[in-house]
Amino acid sequence: MTTITLVAKPVSQIKLNPGSVVTITNVTWQEFEKILQELGEHRSTRVAYSKETLQIMLPLPEHELPRDLISDIVKTLLKATGRKYQPFGSTTFKRQGAAGVEPDACFYLQNYQGMIGRRRLQANDPPPDLAIETDVTSKTTLDAYEIIGVPELWVYDSGRFTIYLLADGKYVESDTSPNFPEMAIAQIIPTIVERAWQVGSLQALEELEATLK
Repeated sequence: MTTITLVAKPVSQIKLNPGSVVTITNVTWQEFEKILQELGEHRSTRVAYSKETLQIMLPLPEHELPRDLISDIVKTLLKATGRKYQPFGSTTFKRQGAAGVEPDACFYLQNYQGMIGRRRLQANDPPPDLAIETDVTSKTTLDAYEIIGVPELWVYDSGRFTIYLLADGKYVESDTSPNFPEMAIAQIIPTIVERAWQVGSLQALEELEATLK
């Protein structure tokens, strides 16, 4: 009879290639919390956790331009419409014992006032009103956002842009954004991102600002 000896290694020693994903099943909430502590806050990887499945992802290099640009587009649109907001970057959002996820960017809009000055999330804080993911988003990631209760999620993946709205606890695709009801967001985002690859992010944003005046 052959005896199999399991070898335990710290998760932080996992080496990922850009664009790759490691999936670990049967992860308890306590294990997830320990893994977050081990990975630390200053890292290039992103994590998503739901239904005892943990995914650790390392974005592709071309993920960086859309990530930053879409966040800047949101700020430009909010400024043009005179709306206040509080950005929360790629903060780790959790639903105790159930899910955890790190958006590429996120914004508090309706709930911005209560989040001003917040250095650490508190247990009773609401989820962000809008979260943004670029690159490939897996089912585990979508499940985590659903459990946490983010009402609107934008996903940009290789030129394809999708708006997800939370309805009865599940995401449905939408052609419009409730946060920008008067704007053709589904056309604006991919157009500006593609334009940025051609002329640079600064000029693409300046051209957007010019159209909003």
